Amino acid sequence: MSPSQIIVLATPVFFALIAIEFVVGLRRGRNTYRFDDALNSISLGMLSQASVVFVPLLKIGIYTAVFSSLALVPDTGFWTTLPGWLLALLFYDFLYYWNHRLGHTVGVFWAAHVVHHQSQDYNLSTALRQPSSYPLLGWVFYLPMALAGVPPLVFAVVALIDLLYQFWIHTGQIGSLGRFDRWFASPSNHRVHHAVNDRYVDKNYGGILMLWDHLFGSFEPEDPREPCVYGTRSPLNSWDPLWANAEVYTALARDSWHTRHWADKLRVWLKPPGWRPADVAAAFPKQPFDITTVKTYAPPVTRPVRVFAAWQFVALLGGVAAFLWRADTAALSHNLAWFTALFAGLWAVGALLQGRISRGEVLLIECAALSMASAANGWTAVHLVFKPLTMVVALAVVIAAMRSRADSTLTGPRGASLLLAALAASLAGDVFLMLDGLFIPGLAAFLLAHIAYIALFRQGVPWLANRSAAWGVAAVGLGMYTVLWFGGLPPGLRGPVAAYVLAIGLMAAQALGRASVQRDGPSLVVAVGAACFMLSDALLAINRFVSPLPMSAFWVLGSYYAAQCLMVMGVLRGAAIALKANRYPLLRAPERHPDA
Repeated sequence: MSPSQIIVLATPVFFALIAIEFVVGLRRGRNTYRFDDALNSISLGMLSQASVVFVPLLKIGIYTAVFSSLALVPDTGFWTTLPGWLLALLFYDFLYYWNHRLGHTVGVFWAAHVVHHQSQDYNLSTALRQPSSYPLLGWVFYLPMALAGVPPLVFAVVALIDLLYQFWIHTGQIGSLGRFDRWFASPSNHRVHHAVNDRYVDKNYGGILMLWDHLFGSFEPEDPREPCVYGTRSPLNSWDPLWANAEVYTALARDSWHTRHWADKLRVWLKPPGWRPADVAAAFPKQPFDITTVKTYAPPVTRPVRVFAAWQFVALLGGVAAFLWRADTAALSHNLAWFTALFAGLWAVGALLQGRISRGEVLLIECAALSMASAANGWTAVHLVFKPLTMVVALAVVIAAMRSRADSTLTGPRGASLLLAALAASLAGDVFLMLDGLFIPGLAAFLLAHIAYIALFRQGVPWLANRSAAWGVAAVGLGMYTVLWFGGLPPGLRGPVAAYVLAIGLMAAQALGRASVQRDGPSLVVAVGAACFMLSDALLAINRFVSPLPMSAFWVLGSYYAAQCLMVMGVLRGAAIALKANRYPLLRAPERHPDA
């Protein structure tokens, strides 16, 4: 049985204990759970476990290689005796202490570990909040065990024991345990570890034993007179699982880029968290941490949204469990497709709870992800359902958005019709391409979709407003058509495909030009979507006429659905912003631009 399968089997126990802690907290009148925070923490744990599937070499492979070729002590069977197991666990816990301590005192290690500390609550769901990037560097700390001749199986088991032990100490419902607290990791001293109070910060690193903290001067007992304040000193303030994993890496990269001193470009990654080069700190100052100003991140969420998010989360939890159960024996292409689909769903639920997207848009993203994943895995029956359903949901999302606008002119006379026409033509194209012998009708349907998008992006802005972008798109389109021409494009299709390339190139160029004129987030999102559409069509054509692409369904459909989702959501966001600003939104017929 693989470690991933063990985690799947342990999951019901985790949730049972979380439920018990929640009930106890309610009865005591000091509940430590918030729905959105707990869901975000568990989602990050799901994502972490799923991502480990793709780094088996870093997870155990390097350890095994070092053990096999560089072990300084031969394996005599000692490590599989009871004293050997206990010594291996002690050895692992000692190395874990230094791994954990450097995770708080070296910037690049903190960038991974920070995920576990981002929650402003402290409960058992926090224990499940784990980073996805930890395996990239975490393996380095345990190589001494390989050099000492500890077999990979023993290493894997004691690592799992150390990890599982730490689950129960993430609770606020168990108080001081007396002498136990002094020598073992416990809820009391681990609460200290998660706190940002000056006297508590960077203390109590031990995984099972506090012995190491006593030996190396990092132990601090919990003081009931100074309650713990949880989170990080630079609050995440987001339910986005991608940003949760990337925020510190991004900040380090930004500081490294901006500093003028080459040595500081490296020091940024190796210095303690919070250290910044003097020139960067002067140019981009940050307010010093003040614990009295800490506010709990809690964007408003309605009850219907909570219920919807809960059901989506349950479905995603089941999907992750199924993924982990079979991931070790599945093909890489299958794992990549399903991981992408699950990640898209987790991101969408987080964005919903932040108020960034609607419930309909969550369903759009999920249907698109399932259509892509089912095609990549050869699940034809499932794909036949979700491919047309995706565009049906897109149409429903746009119609619902139009009906919800206070300004009735938003639904006419031309903008909404063009968007709906583009989506309807895309739906027809999807259906045609799913059926044998209907490639030409499919091509024609998507040609009509692109024409509708061109007309939509033309509203309120001049033709090809960014000439540099237009020439760049033209060069890409010409290059793509040249590849197809010499790669085997049938003579009878050269004319239709040329018209199609012209249409999609014009769509992308017009979207890029509009973004350069509008200079706002939604128009940029639309432009990125248009570029993704062009990429998808290029991949589809190469796969069909030049050479079969590995994992073609993943790349073609992934970029296609990214395009449709980005363009629909970008257009709707732009319309909402324009309406609030009393401007002519994209979905309404605007006054003619003076330069048009």
